[in-house]
Amino acid sequence: MIPFNKPYLTGKETHYLYQAVSSGKISGNGVFTQKCQSYFEKSLGSKKTLLTTSCTDALEMSAILIDIKDGDEVILPSYTFVSTANAFVLRGAKIIFADCNVDNPNIDANTIESLITSKTKAIVPVHYGGMACDMDRIMQIAEKYNLYVIEDAAQAIDSYYNGKPLGSIGNLATFSFHETKNIISGEGGMLVVNDGLFSRRSEIIWEKGTNRAEFFRGEVNKYGWVDIGSSFLMSDILAAFLYAQIEHLEIIQNKRKNIRKRYIKNLQELEKMGYIDLPKIPTFATDNGHMMYILCKNLLERTSLIEFLKKNEILSVFHYLGLHQSPFYSSKHDGRILANCNRFEDCLLRLPLFFELKDQEIDYICDKIYDFFKK
Repeated sequence: MIPFNKPYLTGKETHYLYQAVSSGKISGNGVFTQKCQSYFEKSLGSKKTLLTTSCTDALEMSAILIDIKDGDEVILPSYTFVSTANAFVLRGAKIIFADCNVDNPNIDANTIESLITSKTKAIVPVHYGGMACDMDRIMQIAEKYNLYVIEDAAQAIDSYYNGKPLGSIGNLATFSFHETKNIISGEGGMLVVNDGLFSRRSEIIWEKGTNRAEFFRGEVNKYGWVDIGSSFLMSDILAAFLYAQIEHLEIIQNKRKNIRKRYIKNLQELEKMGYIDLPKIPTFATDNGHMMYILCKNLLERTSLIEFLKKNEILSVFHYLGLHQSPFYSSKHDGRILANCNRFEDCLLRLPLFFELKDQEIDYICDKIYDFFKK
């Protein structure tokens, strides 16, 4: 069976894990945590980055930082993972779901303004598959209505919008290092602070609501409970693993992007014949090799293709179910039909993409997709 995903190890992970354990400092905010955070602060040009136990935690931190309260409204796409919405629902927010673009699963920026009310507090664009949303338009709307922008860049490491790194544009941003992402730590995430207004408080929330980090830097003579917060810090053991991945980021990215290019080249003829649609990347966005998907014509066709590929030892998967139709939130949704979201929910099929996927395996997968449509 060709798996859908296979975590890639650079070879340095166990070496750095040994160093971390030998140091005697294996809780959060150790040497490797600081190495990783320094790297991302430099590469993103951010005010501060904080490693977290997950992207979910980073999103929850962002909801606390912008003081989400009962009744506040947050606009985000329905076609996303549940954590994007959950983080704000936990603080009492009402989620206002936006539809996707016609030709890609990102939020349709042109629909956002019509969803804004006096209760709107934030916009949370999700860079699906590492592909940039229309950030100029989103930032213009946010500035016009005095709203916060939090980039959900879970899948968007080393991806750009008009030359700017994704995660560097909004007031805040979040990343994931889950084992399905381009660089990994098993579980893990990161909060990015681009607005200096949040720099000090983000660190306090990260450290359980205390000014403990300031104490250990010698900036205060004792530390105590000064705000709300939680235990959001990533273990330095996981940070050591992540640092080995960071050192190989360019190699990993080049390989993943080449895999995706081979898929696209192999499947172009099938698109020309009208059987499938391939991903459409806007001119302002880049491809970071996070995922490869195709669009079938309907749910039945996609289900049949998944079963056909599985019989031929290939594991492919569908992706998100629209959150506006979920058992938890459907009764709270305002009833708008999100037609593009529904289409991606029914038709999008993700194909295997991981560092060790061989050219002949890519060719085999594509040949089997051709065989399916020939029948």
